[in-house]
Amino acid sequence: MHLSLLALFAAVVSVSAKEVDNAPLDLAHDAVLVSMEETTPAEQTSVEAFKDRRNEEKPPLSFDAASTAIVLTDLQNDFLSPDGVTWGVVGKSVMENDTVNNLEKLLAAAAEMGYLVFVSPHYYYPFDHKWEFGGSLELLMHSIGMFDREGPLTLEGFDGSGADWLDVYKPYLEAENVVVANPHKVYGPEQNDLVLQLRKRKIDRVILGGMSANLCVEAHMRELLESGFDVTVVSDATAGATLPDMGDGYAAALTNFKFMASAVPNTEEAISAMGMNPSTVAITGTTYPT
Repeated sequence: MHLSLLALFAAVVSVSAKEVDNAPLDLAHDAVLVSMEETTPAEQTSVEAFKDRRNEEKPPLSFDAASTAIVLTDLQNDFLSPDGVTWGVVGKSVMENDTVNNLEKLLAAAAEMGYLVFVSPHYYYPFDHKWEFGGSLELLMHSIGMFDREGPLTLEGFDGSGADWLDVYKPYLEAENVVVANPHKVYGPEQNDLVLQLRKRKIDRVILGGMSANLCVEAHMRELLESGFDVTVVSDATAGATLPDMGDGYAAALTNFKFMASAVPNTEEAISAMGMNPSTVAITGTTYPT
Protein backbone atom coordinates (compact mmCIF):
# COMPACT_ATOMS: atom_id res chain seq x y z
CA MET A 1 0.00 0.00 0.00
CA HIS A 2 2.66 2.51 0.99
CA LEU A 3 4.87 1.45 -1.92
CA SER A 4 2.02 2.05 -4.35
CA LEU A 5 1.39 5.55 -3.07
CA LEU A 6 5.07 6.43 -3.11
CA ALA A 7 5.41 5.13 -6.64
CA LEU A 8 2.45 7.17 -7.80
CA PHE A 9 3.69 10.42 -6.34
CA ALA A 10 7.25 9.77 -7.48
CA ALA A 11 5.86 9.57 -11.00
CA VAL A 12 3.79 12.71 -10.57
CA VAL A 13 6.60 14.97 -9.41
CA SER A 14 8.67 14.23 -12.52
CA VAL A 15 6.00 15.59 -14.84
CA SER A 16 6.45 19.15 -16.04
CA ALA A 17 3.79 21.77 -15.39
CA LYS A 18 3.22 22.02 -19.11
CA GLU A 19 2.49 18.33 -19.42
CA VAL A 20 0.04 18.45 -16.53
CA ASP A 21 -1.66 21.53 -17.94
CA ASN A 22 -2.13 19.85 -21.29
CA ALA A 23 -3.60 16.67 -19.81
CA PRO A 24 -7.36 16.26 -20.36
CA LEU A 25 -9.27 17.37 -17.31
CA ASP A 26 -10.88 13.97 -16.78
CA LEU A 27 -7.69 12.01 -17.43
CA ALA A 28 -5.21 13.17 -14.81
CA HIS A 29 -3.53 9.77 -14.97
CA ASP A 30 -2.18 10.63 -18.45
CA ALA A 31 0.31 12.99 -16.84
CA VAL A 32 1.47 10.21 -14.54
CA LEU A 33 2.03 7.83 -17.44
CA VAL A 34 4.51 10.23 -19.06
CA SER A 35 7.20 9.09 -16.63
CA MET A 36 6.47 5.34 -16.71
CA GLU A 37 9.55 4.61 -18.81
CA GLU A 38 11.72 5.72 -15.88
CA THR A 39 9.91 3.64 -13.25
CA THR A 40 10.61 0.18 -11.86
CA PRO A 41 8.23 -2.74 -12.57
CA ALA A 42 6.72 -2.31 -9.10
CA GLU A 43 6.15 1.37 -9.75
CA GLN A 44 4.61 0.62 -13.15
CA THR A 45 2.18 -1.77 -11.46
CA SER A 46 1.09 1.07 -9.17
CA VAL A 47 0.60 3.47 -12.07
CA GLU A 48 -1.36 0.90 -14.07
CA ALA A 49 -3.62 0.28 -11.08
CA PHE A 50 -4.23 4.02 -10.86
CA LYS A 51 -4.98 4.12 -14.59
CA ASP A 52 -7.46 1.26 -14.29
CA ARG A 53 -9.23 2.97 -11.41
CA ARG A 54 -9.51 6.23 -13.32
CA ASN A 55 -10.92 4.38 -16.35
CA GLU A 56 -13.68 2.72 -14.35
CA GLU A 57 -17.07 3.63 -15.73
CA LYS A 58 -18.69 6.39 -13.74
CA PRO A 59 -22.31 7.52 -13.75
CA PRO A 60 -22.92 10.76 -15.67
CA LEU A 61 -22.38 13.89 -13.63
CA SER A 62 -25.72 15.06 -12.29
CA PHE A 63 -26.84 17.58 -9.67
CA ASP A 64 -30.11 18.48 -8.01
CA ALA A 65 -31.04 21.79 -6.44
CA ALA A 66 -32.21 20.18 -3.20
CA SER A 67 -28.75 19.02 -2.10
CA THR A 68 -26.34 20.96 -4.35
CA ALA A 69 -25.29 24.61 -4.24
CA ILE A 70 -22.97 26.88 -6.19
CA VAL A 71 -20.12 28.29 -4.09
CA LEU A 72 -18.19 31.21 -5.54
CA THR A 73 -15.20 33.04 -4.09
CA ASP A 74 -13.96 36.60 -4.61
CA LEU A 75 -16.28 37.84 -7.39
CA GLN A 76 -14.66 41.23 -6.98
CA ASN A 77 -13.20 43.97 -9.13
CA ASP A 78 -9.66 43.59 -7.83
CA PHE A 79 -9.51 40.15 -9.46
CA LEU A 80 -11.93 40.31 -12.39
CA SER A 81 -11.85 43.88 -13.69
CA PRO A 82 -9.13 45.40 -15.90
CA ASP A 83 -9.12 48.21 -13.33
CA GLY A 84 -8.40 45.79 -10.47
CA VAL A 85 -5.05 45.83 -8.69
CA THR A 86 -4.18 42.27 -9.77
CA TRP A 87 -5.22 42.46 -13.42
CA GLY A 88 -1.62 42.68 -14.60
CA VAL A 89 -0.93 39.15 -13.32
CA VAL A 90 -4.37 37.48 -13.59
CA GLY A 91 -5.86 39.18 -16.64
CA LYS A 92 -4.36 36.84 -19.22
CA SER A 93 -5.72 33.76 -17.44
CA VAL A 94 -9.14 35.39 -16.91
CA MET A 95 -9.44 36.19 -20.60
CA GLU A 96 -8.12 32.82 -21.80
CA ASN A 97 -10.66 30.96 -19.65
CA ASP A 98 -13.46 33.46 -20.32
CA THR A 99 -13.83 33.35 -16.55
CA VAL A 100 -16.07 36.40 -16.16
CA ASN A 101 -18.66 35.11 -18.62
CA ASN A 102 -18.48 31.56 -17.32
CA LEU A 103 -19.16 32.73 -13.78
CA GLU A 104 -22.12 34.73 -15.05
CA LYS A 105 -23.41 31.61 -16.81
CA LEU A 106 -23.28 29.69 -13.53
CA LEU A 107 -25.14 32.49 -11.75
CA ALA A 108 -27.77 32.65 -14.50
CA ALA A 109 -28.24 28.88 -14.56
CA ALA A 110 -28.56 28.78 -10.78
CA ALA A 111 -31.26 31.44 -10.85
CA GLU A 112 -33.11 29.66 -13.65
CA MET A 113 -32.91 26.18 -12.11
CA GLY A 114 -33.50 27.14 -8.47
CA TYR A 115 -30.02 26.44 -7.07
CA LEU A 116 -28.77 28.30 -4.04
CA VAL A 117 -25.61 30.36 -4.51
CA PHE A 118 -23.21 30.94 -1.62
CA VAL A 119 -20.60 33.67 -2.03
CA SER A 120 -17.47 33.80 0.12
CA PRO A 121 -16.08 37.34 -0.29
CA HIS A 122 -12.68 38.71 0.65
CA TYR A 123 -12.47 42.01 2.56
CA TYR A 124 -9.76 43.77 4.50
CA TYR A 125 -10.55 46.46 7.06
CA PRO A 126 -8.10 48.99 8.54
CA PHE A 127 -7.46 46.82 11.61
CA ASP A 128 -6.50 43.88 9.37
CA HIS A 129 -3.52 45.86 8.10
CA LYS A 130 -2.05 45.83 11.61
CA TRP A 131 -1.28 42.10 11.45
CA GLU A 132 2.38 41.54 12.29
CA PHE A 133 3.22 38.67 9.92
CA GLY A 134 1.93 36.89 6.83
CA GLY A 135 2.80 34.83 3.77
CA SER A 136 4.21 36.33 0.59
CA LEU A 137 0.92 36.81 -1.29
CA GLU A 138 -0.88 37.79 1.89
CA LEU A 139 1.61 40.59 2.50
CA LEU A 140 1.32 41.66 -1.13
CA MET A 141 -2.47 41.93 -0.87
CA HIS A 142 -2.10 44.23 2.11
CA SER A 143 0.56 46.35 0.45
CA ILE A 144 -1.47 47.03 -2.72
CA GLY A 145 -4.75 47.72 -0.90
CA MET A 146 -6.49 44.66 -2.34
CA PHE A 147 -10.13 44.21 -1.23
CA ASP A 148 -9.85 47.20 1.10
CA ARG A 149 -12.94 48.56 2.84
CA GLU A 150 -13.33 51.46 5.25
CA GLY A 151 -14.74 49.19 7.95
CA PRO A 152 -17.16 46.32 8.64
CA LEU A 153 -20.07 48.62 9.52
CA THR A 154 -19.85 51.13 6.69
CA LEU A 155 -20.19 51.13 2.90
CA GLU A 156 -18.39 54.43 2.52
CA GLY A 157 -16.30 54.27 -0.65
CA PHE A 158 -17.37 50.69 -1.35
CA ASP A 159 -19.43 51.14 -4.52
CA GLY A 160 -17.22 50.54 -7.55
CA SER A 161 -14.13 49.89 -5.43
CA GLY A 162 -11.80 46.94 -5.85
CA ALA A 163 -13.68 45.16 -3.06
CA ASP A 164 -17.05 45.59 -4.78
CA TRP A 165 -18.70 42.96 -6.99
CA LEU A 166 -18.18 43.15 -10.71
CA ASP A 167 -21.12 45.20 -11.99
CA VAL A 168 -22.38 42.44 -14.27
CA TYR A 169 -22.86 40.14 -11.25
CA LYS A 170 -24.80 42.56 -9.06
CA PRO A 171 -28.32 41.71 -10.33
CA TYR A 172 -27.69 38.01 -9.62
CA LEU A 173 -26.11 38.56 -6.20
CA GLU A 174 -29.03 40.66 -4.99
CA ALA A 175 -31.51 37.83 -5.65
CA GLU A 176 -33.19 35.71 -2.98
CA ASN A 177 -31.31 32.53 -3.93
CA VAL A 178 -27.97 34.07 -2.87
CA VAL A 179 -26.31 33.83 0.54
CA VAL A 180 -23.29 36.07 1.15
CA ALA A 181 -21.08 34.62 3.86
CA ASN A 182 -18.88 36.61 6.19
CA PRO A 183 -15.56 37.49 4.54
CA HIS A 184 -12.69 35.04 4.60
CA LYS A 185 -9.41 36.66 5.52
CA VAL A 186 -6.51 34.73 4.04
CA TYR A 187 -7.53 32.01 1.54
CA GLY A 188 -9.88 29.42 3.04
CA PRO A 189 -13.32 29.51 4.69
CA GLU A 190 -12.13 28.27 8.07
CA GLN A 191 -12.70 31.68 9.66
CA ASN A 192 -16.05 32.58 8.09
CA ASP A 193 -19.55 31.09 8.27
CA LEU A 194 -19.70 29.46 4.82
CA VAL A 195 -19.80 25.88 6.12
CA LEU A 196 -22.43 26.79 8.73
CA GLN A 197 -24.61 28.42 6.07
CA LEU A 198 -24.31 25.37 3.80
CA ARG A 199 -25.09 22.91 6.61
CA LYS A 200 -28.11 24.92 7.79
CA ARG A 201 -29.57 24.63 4.27
CA LYS A 202 -28.81 20.88 4.18
CA ILE A 203 -26.39 21.21 1.29
CA ASP A 204 -23.89 18.37 0.89
CA ARG A 205 -22.68 18.86 -2.69
CA VAL A 206 -20.87 21.94 -3.95
CA ILE A 207 -20.11 23.30 -7.42
CA LEU A 208 -17.12 25.56 -6.86
CA GLY A 209 -15.70 28.46 -8.87
CA GLY A 210 -14.38 31.99 -8.49
CA MET A 211 -10.99 33.56 -7.88
CA SER A 212 -8.26 32.80 -7.71
CA ALA A 213 -7.61 29.21 -8.68
CA ASN A 214 -4.59 28.21 -6.60
CA LEU A 215 -5.35 30.46 -3.65
CA CYS A 216 -8.92 30.99 -2.43
CA VAL A 217 -10.63 28.47 -4.74
CA GLU A 218 -8.20 25.68 -3.90
CA ALA A 219 -8.26 26.56 -0.19
CA HIS A 220 -12.05 26.45 -0.20
CA MET A 221 -12.01 23.14 -2.05
CA ARG A 222 -9.68 21.60 0.51
CA GLU A 223 -11.62 22.79 3.54
CA LEU A 224 -15.00 21.80 2.08
CA LEU A 225 -13.64 18.34 1.30
CA GLU A 226 -12.32 17.99 4.85
CA SER A 227 -15.73 19.12 6.14
CA GLY A 228 -17.44 16.26 4.33
CA PHE A 229 -18.80 17.94 1.20
CA ASP A 230 -18.79 16.42 -2.27
CA VAL A 231 -16.92 19.09 -4.25
CA THR A 232 -16.89 19.66 -8.01
CA VAL A 233 -14.63 22.43 -9.33
CA VAL A 234 -15.54 24.14 -12.62
CA SER A 235 -12.30 24.34 -14.57
CA ASP A 236 -12.96 27.49 -16.61
CA ALA A 237 -14.95 29.38 -13.96
CA THR A 238 -11.70 30.36 -12.30
CA ALA A 239 -8.27 31.71 -13.25
CA GLY A 240 -4.90 32.33 -11.65
CA ALA A 241 -1.90 34.61 -11.56
CA THR A 242 1.27 33.98 -13.51
CA LEU A 243 4.46 35.36 -11.99
CA PRO A 244 7.99 34.82 -13.37
CA ASP A 245 9.46 33.78 -10.04
CA MET A 246 6.46 31.74 -8.85
CA GLY A 247 4.99 30.05 -11.90
CA ASP A 248 1.50 29.53 -13.28
CA GLY A 249 -1.05 29.52 -10.48
CA TYR A 250 -3.88 28.26 -12.69
CA ALA A 251 -1.89 25.24 -13.94
CA ALA A 252 -0.84 24.41 -10.39
CA ALA A 253 -4.44 24.54 -9.21
CA LEU A 254 -5.73 22.36 -12.05
CA THR A 255 -3.32 19.63 -11.00
CA ASN A 256 -4.71 19.62 -7.47
CA PHE A 257 -8.32 19.93 -8.63
CA LYS A 258 -7.87 16.78 -10.71
CA PHE A 259 -6.33 14.87 -7.81
CA MET A 260 -8.81 15.95 -5.16
CA ALA A 261 -12.20 17.09 -6.47
CA SER A 262 -15.00 14.67 -7.32
CA ALA A 263 -15.13 16.10 -10.83
CA VAL A 264 -13.57 18.95 -12.84
CA PRO A 265 -16.03 19.78 -15.65
CA ASN A 266 -16.02 22.92 -17.72
CA THR A 267 -18.88 25.42 -17.41
CA GLU A 268 -21.04 23.90 -20.13
CA GLU A 269 -20.67 20.43 -18.63
CA ALA A 270 -21.51 21.73 -15.15
CA ILE A 271 -24.62 23.55 -16.37
CA SER A 272 -25.75 20.46 -18.27
CA ALA A 273 -25.31 18.42 -15.06
CA MET A 274 -27.50 20.99 -13.29
CA GLY A 275 -30.29 20.02 -15.67
CA MET A 276 -30.15 22.94 -18.10
CA ASN A 277 -29.16 23.15 -21.74
CA PRO A 278 -26.03 25.36 -21.72
CA SER A 279 -26.95 26.90 -25.08
CA THR A 280 -30.10 28.40 -23.55
CA VAL A 281 -28.32 30.29 -20.76
CA ALA A 282 -28.76 34.01 -21.42
CA ILE A 283 -26.15 36.38 -20.01
CA THR A 284 -25.24 40.04 -20.38
CA GLY A 285 -21.73 39.07 -21.50
CA THR A 286 -18.43 40.84 -20.95
CA THR A 287 -15.74 41.61 -23.52
CA TYR A 288 -12.26 43.00 -23.01
CA PRO A 289 -10.24 45.22 -25.33
CA THR A 290 -7.47 43.38 -27.15
